[in-house]
Amino acid sequence: MGVEMETIIPLIMGKLKFGVGATEELGYELKSLGARSVLLVTDKGLRDHGMVDKVQGIIEGEKIAMRIFDDVHCEPTDRSMQRAIDAAGGAGFDAVVALGGGSVLDTAKAVNLYRTWPADLLEYVNAPIGKGKPVPGPLKPLIALPTTAGTGSETTTVIVMDFLDLHVKTGISHQHIRPTVALVDPLNSLSAPAAVTANTGLDVLTHAAESFTIKPYNMRPKTKDPAARPPYVGSNPISDLWSEKAIEWVGKFLRRAYYNGADVEAKSHMAMAATFAGIGFGNAGVHIPHALGYPIAGMAKAWVPPGYGTDEPMVPHGLSVALTAAANFRFTAPTDPGRHARIAALLGVNTEGLSEMEAARRLPDAFIELMRDIGAPNGLSAIGYTEADIPGLVEGGWKQQRLLVGSPRPVTKADLTRIVEESMKLW
Repeated sequence: MGVEMETIIPLIMGKLKFGVGATEELGYELKSLGARSVLLVTDKGLRDHGMVDKVQGIIEGEKIAMRIFDDVHCEPTDRSMQRAIDAAGGAGFDAVVALGGGSVLDTAKAVNLYRTWPADLLEYVNAPIGKGKPVPGPLKPLIALPTTAGTGSETTTVIVMDFLDLHVKTGISHQHIRPTVALVDPLNSLSAPAAVTANTGLDVLTHAAESFTIKPYNMRPKTKDPAARPPYVGSNPISDLWSEKAIEWVGKFLRRAYYNGADVEAKSHMAMAATFAGIGFGNAGVHIPHALGYPIAGMAKAWVPPGYGTDEPMVPHGLSVALTAAANFRFTAPTDPGRHARIAALLGVNTEGLSEMEAARRLPDAFIELMRDIGAPNGLSAIGYTEADIPGLVEGGWKQQRLLVGSPRPVTKADLTRIVEESMKLW
């Protein structure tokens, strides 16, 4: 008998409100959820821009008790997550509000998870790094207010962290982790430094393009138990709509948002692109660039990114996945030239008169051109990696089998090696 293939496309979303001034409706949403005591998870740096005071005023204006945790680590680690979970241990909160970028949102998700269902940190972490146990049940309500346009964490089922001793990133993925409400207010992203705008924008583009090119849902074995269906089901007509529009907006607006942080139109479209891409990849999934992005970030040596207010070596998540994207799409283009050609066109490539394969071959160059325009480092070598690091990067990527299984083209360690080698220098 043949293997029965999947026929079901699930789309699970939290409540979303988008638009200038959406932050003002936080109090209404908390009251609707019956919140009486809130834990606000945020970033110390946002105090300087008045955002924390504003959100605090809205919460307290509804006579809701509140406690603040603002010691979030940029690009969370297993240790910083544990500190945050421990710090929230004595708080009797019945809802969580997360104000910040992806690091804040992921930390808030982790606090919510482990304070609702206490366990060793590795209990829910994806195998083989962790035990990969499913989340036992629903969490407390979480309202996400993103201040960067990148991860789409306000819509996703994912928590990502760096395991310091293993020099690799991985995470937790389960439907119960998704925020209850996302309030996406473009005004909250106006203060982001240009480099942060660039790296988070590259994150939007990369995971949207990965979800658009990932192995289709109907090429996977059918899920017998709906409860066991993974959050990432593969590309499908529903996720395609979200991902394709996100790619289009990145192509049109990322350069503008990078060069003029006060460009409200550009920042609004990038905020919407981040949310759309989060819905798209949160349903379809990601593949090779994200698998390699985890060790690229986890093995960071001495490179310190500009604009992040840190003196620690660090590779921002969006940059870590974008650095191998061009080589990846060179590798995957033959699997579906039409989809790769479509991404190239959305990024501004004139595909008129080209065959689908010829147009698909232009995608890596379009990706690289955008990276050059927004000041991205020129490949892995520009952030401190050498040829001696290639085996370690490949091995770290190979451990991310839950992502590599989504590659539209069967991938071996030799393939990953070639992708990393081609990514050492991009132009």
